[in-house]
Amino acid sequence: MCILKIKLSSRFPLRLLLLIFLPFFSIAQEKSTYIKPKIITSDSIKVGAQRTELYFPLLKGKNVAVVANHTALIGKVHLVDSLINAGIPVKKIFCPEHGFRGTADAGETIINSVDAKTGLPVISLYGKNLKPKASDLKGIDIVVYDIQDVGVRFYTFISTMTNVMEACAENNIEFLVLDRPNPNGYYVDGPVLEKEYSSFVGLHTVPVVYGMTAAEYASMVNDEGWLKNGVKCKLKYITVNNYNHTYYYILPVPPSPNLPNMNAVYLYPSLGLFEGTVVSVGRGTDLPFQVIGHPDLKNGNYSFTPESKPGAINPPFLGIKCNGYKLYDFADIYIKSLHEIYLYWLIATYKILPDKTIFFNSYFDQLAGTDKLRKQIIAGINEEDIHKSWQGDIAKFKKIRKKYLLYPDFE
Repeated sequence: MCILKIKLSSRFPLRLLLLIFLPFFSIAQEKSTYIKPKIITSDSIKVGAQRTELYFPLLKGKNVAVVANHTALIGKVHLVDSLINAGIPVKKIFCPEHGFRGTADAGETIINSVDAKTGLPVISLYGKNLKPKASDLKGIDIVVYDIQDVGVRFYTFISTMTNVMEACAENNIEFLVLDRPNPNGYYVDGPVLEKEYSSFVGLHTVPVVYGMTAAEYASMVNDEGWLKNGVKCKLKYITVNNYNHTYYYILPVPPSPNLPNMNAVYLYPSLGLFEGTVVSVGRGTDLPFQVIGHPDLKNGNYSFTPESKPGAINPPFLGIKCNGYKLYDFADIYIKSLHEIYLYWLIATYKILPDKTIFFNSYFDQLAGTDKLRKQIIAGINEEDIHKSWQGDIAKFKKIRKKYLLYPDFE
């Protein structure tokens, strides 16, 4: 595979570089062994939640709890409202990071509340309480999970799903996943998590980009015995109609405040690792996860000053000018063409910034799922060799992954 390295430089505008080197990216795409995906929207498929004829009968006469956020829509109507309108007894709501309405900061503690529209109790599963207690599930017959994910290990919704599955298994409660497409489900890449680095931003031995939908992932967690003490939950799922892993799926609504568009979603696997460094990814701007910057970066084609915004109340470098780069053009030309995490920006900024001792923080190894990536960057290992070092573990994971795929694959 031909991979072009574009050095960070202020000599040429980024758009000009992209126009000059676009043919190289086209060649790389042609040489790829992947099937060229096609773009689909929510109009081209039916997500699990839309297939009400398949799961409403499963819920009739049962006390229901819902794990959801603002993405749990049937068309433009929220799942909870649809269930209530159908006469299904919804008793409570569990919400993940960013809250039930999806407006809270990343990492912000979410407290229990009451949903103003329905009057239902909303129990937070982010902050002090990451897993439903037995008392939270008392009187519940089935828990319905419907959250739009982005297919990245450190995006915490799959950790929330795992914890709820575990609680359901321990309390003999059914667990139903209403599946949705994975917008990064067309490839697998990144270091595979090592167990000693397990945390809420990475519970399982999977790569950063694992190429599975929520239902596929839930099946893997359940059947591979990855729940605590090997417990198994009574798992059911409703699949997405007319979906496969070769598709670029365009999300109908942003999945969280700092992934406001598809460019951010595609760049997130690569730029999310910067959250474990001193480099800003544009939180507190109009382009989160589409730019990178730092006050001490001397070269660049872009500058920004983070402000306090909804979803980024206290962003890094609040009120301080950061110099850096606009990267959203790469979502189409690099990330989507070559189907891999792009490490060059991370390696280059480490080399450019003067104080190497503070570049990484303690969060980086948790995000990477290993200390090897940090050590490789410090040692000056190039991007190609770092990618090669992942391939053995990725191949082992793919053998596991293949057992649980519900849709045609990209390979």
